[in-house]
Amino acid sequence: MSKRKPPAAHPRSSQRRLLDQLTTLATAHAPDLRITARPRTDADGLVTVPISIRTEGMPHAPGGLQLKESEDFLLTLPATPMIPPQVCTPHIRFAGTPHVLQGNRLCLYLDPAREWDPAAGIIPVVNRLWQWLTDAAAGIFDPATALYHPVGGVLHHTPGTPTVVVREPVSHRPTTAWLTQHTTDRLDLASAPAHSHSHRTPILPMDTLPLGAGSTLAELLAHEPLPAGAASPAVLTALAASALRNPEGTAQHFVLAVRHPAAPAAPPFLLAGRLQPQASDTLRRLARLATPSRLGGLPDDLRHAPIEWCYLSDERPEVTTRRDTLRPVRVFQDCHIHIWGCGGIGSWAAEMVARAGASHLTLSDPGRVTGGLLVRQNYTEHHIGMNKATALASHLRSIRDDIRIDTTASPPDPALLTVADQADLIIDATVSITAGRFLDLLAQRPCRKAVLAQLATDSLTASLGILTIAAPGNHTPLSTIDHTAGGDVLDDPSLEAYHALWAEPAPGDELRPTRGCSTPTFHGSAADLMATTATLVNLLGTQMRHPITGTHLCAQPHTGIVPAQHFIPHQSRRK
Repeated sequence: MSKRKPPAAHPRSSQRRLLDQLTTLATAHAPDLRITARPRTDADGLVTVPISIRTEGMPHAPGGLQLKESEDFLLTLPATPMIPPQVCTPHIRFAGTPHVLQGNRLCLYLDPAREWDPAAGIIPVVNRLWQWLTDAAAGIFDPATALYHPVGGVLHHTPGTPTVVVREPVSHRPTTAWLTQHTTDRLDLASAPAHSHSHRTPILPMDTLPLGAGSTLAELLAHEPLPAGAASPAVLTALAASALRNPEGTAQHFVLAVRHPAAPAAPPFLLAGRLQPQASDTLRRLARLATPSRLGGLPDDLRHAPIEWCYLSDERPEVTTRRDTLRPVRVFQDCHIHIWGCGGIGSWAAEMVARAGASHLTLSDPGRVTGGLLVRQNYTEHHIGMNKATALASHLRSIRDDIRIDTTASPPDPALLTVADQADLIIDATVSITAGRFLDLLAQRPCRKAVLAQLATDSLTASLGILTIAAPGNHTPLSTIDHTAGGDVLDDPSLEAYHALWAEPAPGDELRPTRGCSTPTFHGSAADLMATTATLVNLLGTQMRHPITGTHLCAQPHTGIVPAQHFIPHQSRRK
């Protein structure tokens, strides 16, 4: 019986189209672009085309990539046009250059989802290759900002592994840290154990890894030459010592602290990996027979044990920039903020300042969470039946586990008389006249530190907002500031749309959510309240560094109101 050869693989229609375009382009631009051999189609449907680019004459700058007169590349066309072609070198001469992945793959597309257009054809790919070579030779690439540059330019991640969160500083010295399971998907790295179930995890310093860290224990160990007279590499010694102290049947994790080639003294780049439980137990057995530093040769099953790479969420302040760093809410970072009223405005404002980095929140609201409130307040089914302040505190702790949150009695509790001397900001988001009068008292305290702010909306749409501010050093009661602003607004025809903020609700302006069981409340959705609160919080943020006593008015875009924002300083109002 004869053996039949599998049928030869052929390019798909999308690949043939790119091949035809490449052939036409090479003909038109010879000898700058040449196809140097026949395309090959592999069993996975990938088409590889050997090409050559003439680079003679490209400007070269000191520190730039040194190019030959012409450079050879392998252009790979994927089986689907939704993925951009890849360009590799048949050598690793470019290893260590920014935007070279694992020594031989050029990073032409930083973000393919935004940069690759499947309908554009092969010309943009060749143009990007030419531009890449031009920039590399000119030394334009910045190694400090190149993605994953210290570890071969690629993300090390094994699907199914948890994320390791790092928030504490990590040095270039070998040391021991502890991993603590936060959830099934998250492990936290810290310099001290959180509890008895925290696992020892070695921090292993490494020089730059231009080809990546590898996928097996042997490949990882190969990056570290064996010191003279040593029986085991330091990496293996540290792994074994930690494994001995961790429970049987558990994976042994480790963190590589990789030195950045462009900034050796800068904080190291971090990779988190682990040996599976079976391999970890083998390492434990060997370490019991010989001290970890004298392990010597390893059995093949351990040498070739796969390393699972965990996604590492690097949140160290020294290597991260907050996404809101240039936004108005940035002023709330490290602030102590009181929020009175945790309803339609207060519950959203609390989340916004918590996400902005407030260090301490004090919440006050005597109300209870009911199901109807979920339409527009910042609560979930889990919170129904709970006190609002307690429920909101729980919700905010699920957003940030490093924030201090406490609850307090509602104003006018005497315990709150001194809070304006200690807190940075007090937000009154209640509809309580009593709370407002108490805030008036705090405004007149001689040593007041806190900015005082009242946030409110209109009763008909929740799409208008009003923010009243009393700056430290100004002892005018907020009720006086509000009353004076109201007089100015009511006398100004251009602000007629805002008159409703000082008018008593007309019949139909309010609703009763539950027949016979609830007091009238304003109309408004979650979208209305989130948007209006966000605008008010941003306006408050702009005032926090150099607060000016006065009143901000705002309207959401869908209202069509002009002006959409207006500020009335208290000093300019008529007496």
